[in-house]
Amino acid sequence: MAIHENLLGGPPPTNLPDDPEPRELLASGAAPSEVAAKYPVSSLAWAQLADDAFEAGRVVESYAYARTGYHRGLDALRRTGWKGHGPVPWEHEPNRGFLRALHALARAAQAIGEQEEYERCSTFLRDSSQTAADTLG
Repeated sequence: MAIHENLLGGPPPTNLPDDPEPRELLASGAAPSEVAAKYPVSSLAWAQLADDAFEAGRVVESYAYARTGYHRGLDALRRTGWKGHGPVPWEHEPNRGFLRALHALARAAQAIGEQEEYERCSTFLRDSSQTAADTLG
């Protein structure tokens, strides 16, 4: 039996393809806005923009950035064969941009009083990766 084998018969985990350039630029201190402009499909760049805006008190801006990263991530997941449900493991680093954007969207939705969106995104995050939900808070 392989490690991480799904014994419940659900969909297999989805692992996004690696796109190291945006991650490396952000790690080297590049401005997230520059990274998002150069790599607009990078959920990670949008998630970082959302986090920065939220920390600066720009909640609506954070919401917009997070929604962009979330949708870019959904597009990427669908291109890899994801059918709208199933695990998206935090442990696979390329998945983290999408999961961070999803978390940021939930956080910003809650901050602006959009309770249904907050609950939907929080549940989606937990269903995708309990580790991500625990790690991101």
